[in-house]
Order: sequence, then C-alpha cells, then structure tokens
Amino acid sequence: MNLRVLRTELRRSVALPAGAVVLTAALAFLYLINGGWWEGTTAWTAQWTPMALWLRGLLFYLWPLVVGLGALQGLRDHRSRIPELLTSTSRPAWHRAATTAGASVITLASASALLVLVGAVHVLSGSAYPHLGWLPIAVVGALSLVAGAVLGMGAGRALPSPLTPPALAMTAFVFTALMHMSLGRTETTTASGFPASEPNGISLLSPAVEEVRHVLVTLSGAVHAGQTIWFLGLAATGFALLIAETPRARLIALTPLLAGAVTALLVLPSDPRQIYVVDRAAAELVCDGPVCVTKTHEARLAELVGPGKKALSLLRDALGDRAPDSVREKSTVPPGGATPQWSRETVLFTFDDGVIASSADGVELTRALIAQSMAPGCVPAGWSSTGGTDIAAAVAVAWVVGEVKPLPGSSGDLRGYGGPGVDDVWKELTALPRAEQLSRISAMRAAALTCEGDPLDVLTGGESR
Repeated sequence: MNLRVLRTELRRSVALPAGAVVLTAALAFLYLINGGWWEGTTAWTAQWTPMALWLRGLLFYLWPLVVGLGALQGLRDHRSRIPELLTSTSRPAWHRAATTAGASVITLASASALLVLVGAVHVLSGSAYPHLGWLPIAVVGALSLVAGAVLGMGAGRALPSPLTPPALAMTAFVFTALMHMSLGRTETTTASGFPASEPNGISLLSPAVEEVRHVLVTLSGAVHAGQTIWFLGLAATGFALLIAETPRARLIALTPLLAGAVTALLVLPSDPRQIYVVDRAAAELVCDGPVCVTKTHEARLAELVGPGKKALSLLRDALGDRAPDSVREKSTVPPGGATPQWSRETVLFTFDDGVIASSADGVELTRALIAQSMAPGCVPAGWSSTGGTDIAAAVAVAWVVGEVKPLPGSSGDLRGYGGPGVDDVWKELTALPRAEQLSRISAMRAAALTCEGDPLDVLTGGESR
C-alpha cells in the first residue's frame, strides 16, 4: 500500500475520527462511571484477564457505533458523485477498497491497542499474575471492531443512502442487545430451584461478553476460534461489498458472512460450562505450610500466612479435634445461583468475600478467616444478603477469640428482621454452661457448613424469630 495514499486517506476519511471516538468513549465510560469494573479482584485494573474481558464488554456500545461510522465512510464516493469516474480508471477496485479499509483497520487496531496499554499500566503497577491467556480475548475484540467497520463500509457503498449509517448502527445495536437478552440466552433453573438464564452459543456471535463475575474465569479456546471465524466472515463480506459493482456480485458477497456464521456456530460451544471456563493455570494452588492461595493471588500469600496460621491455632484451641487444619482460597467457580460448598477440614475463602475484602490488617484478617470457618454463609453464587448468618458468624468469632467486636465490613450490632443482635445472642450464649456453649457452637457450625437450617436459630436454640 502506498504510504502517501494512506496518509491522504487518513486525513480525508472518517478513519481517524472513528479511532478517536472508540478510544475516548471507552476511556470516558471506564473512568467517569463507577461500576463493577472498579470493584474487587475482578476490577479491570487488577488482573490481565478481567481487564481484557471488561474491554470486550464495552463493545456492546462501541461495536454498533463503529459499524455506523464505517457505513458513513462507505458513502463517500456516492456523496462525491465519482463512482463512474473511479470505475473508468485502470486502478483495480480491490486496490482502492484496500486503501479505504486499511486506514480504518489501522486506526481501530491502534485504538484497541491503546486501550489495552492503558489497562496494562494499571495492571503492571499492582501485583497481577503474569500470563498471556488474556491476549486472545483482546485480539478477537480488536478483530471485531475492524470487521464491523469494514462491513459498515461495504453496506454503505452497496446502499448509498443518508439513512444507511444510522439504520445500520441501530441494527447492530439491536443485534448485540438480542444476543445478550433473548436470542442469546437459554432459560434454566438453578440447583436451588430458582429460575435463571445462561448464555448459549448464539450469544457468542456478539463481540461483547458477559459481565466479569470471577477472577479465575476466562473464555475457552473454542470461543476464540469460533469468533475469529465469524468476524473474518463479516470482514470478508464487507470487503466484497466494497468492490462489488453489480447486484449479483453484492448477493455473492454475502457468502462469507453466511458461511462464517454456519461454521462459527459449529465451532462455538453451546454448553455455558464450556463457554466461560476456569483458567486452570491461574487456579493452581501455591502454599506456605497450611495456607494456600491460587496462582492468581500468589503475591498476597505473604500477607495471609500469619493471620491464617493464627486463625487455625485459635480454632484448634476452641474446637479441639473438630477444628480445620488448613486455609485455602477457593479455586472452583460455582455456577450462578448454586449453593456454596464448604468443608469442615479446610477454611475456604475468596478475596472478594465482603469480610475478607474489608480486613484492613492482620488481626481483622484472622477474625475474618475464623468467621469463614464457623459460619461462611449459604447465599447462592451471584446473590448478596445480610442477616442471621452474619450475626451467628460475629458471635462465633467472639466465642473463639473471647472478645465481641464487629466483623470487618459490618456495622456494629447487626439485627436480622427485628430479631436479636450480636450483643443479645452473645449474652445469652455466655450465660450457658461451657459444655452447652460448645454444643450450640458445633451445631451452628454444622448447619452453616452444610447449608441446612438457619445458623442463628440453631445458635439461639430456635428462639431468634
């Protein structure tokens, strides 16, 4: 490609504005709106994979915009009234199309790279787990922008009307919305019996992805392969429309799109468990004695070892042979709505748990880990709740350490639905003989770990309601 021609194309086309719009709109969305992309271990600035997935999530809005801008670029020759003049020159049509499309490809790829670079600065300034598993997520996202722009150009040239750009942008937006709402969702029921919906293979035809809900979750290789085929088909159709001169040629130009869709659907997984998968390398455990974390959070192991061993020691003194003997970060990801699975022998936790995340020092972290062992909570995955379990956990921790204090992240004497608070339950429990205290604590812990019954009801002898 002639560099002089390319420079001229960059100056006189919408390629540069399109790249600037993508970059500024994405950064404005990320920095001016306080959303889930700033919270916990799944923040876009915390780890490489969440960063790439959050940037892909922005394509829900950016991709339709790019398709519309591409259509505006495709109208240029018609607005200039020179199609006949161009066809009479000796320069091949594909050469002109390559120059036009190449300018947009360069600017959009550069905008995507700059977005990744901004995220990389944040991630590198922290203690992220270094790996390249996030790279295909970002590359496929950039490919989708390029394909959308080229498809828009081809459609704009094939349908040279001022209404084409807004109509195409709206159609692309409706398409992405449907992929994440009705067409791309499968109605199901959780293990707890609650209605839910899960993404299916059709949803992966959208360039955007689901909201990031766990730091260990990534997209499978089959998703990358299928989406690459699909977006290459879109780009091929767009380029073919750019050089097509007859209605028949324009119809034939749709072949790559249709072939890409069919092939992609054959490659893309339909089972949600094969779409969003656990990154096995990131989920490997790294241990220091009885305290283990996943590879993703290896940098946080040092801060956890002391409080973890202290928690195990206090639990052993309080519970005897019923106490757990290890502390481990959970390396599995339950499906949405699933009841958590806990262990009597191991203190299981996640760094996104409210009590763990709110622990400001080693003392609070020790109390938080004890709470995870005594009454970890049975709220289904993806849900949130406060109430009886929080009160039971606070009392159980006080019983282990011998001091009543609010748990990290809580607001003092919690009360559930007008029932007793922490101080009330604590006074009632400590008024009992030591053997009865141990019996109630053990029964409460068993109810909490098995998610059978209300821990607070068990702790108060069925008098909490």
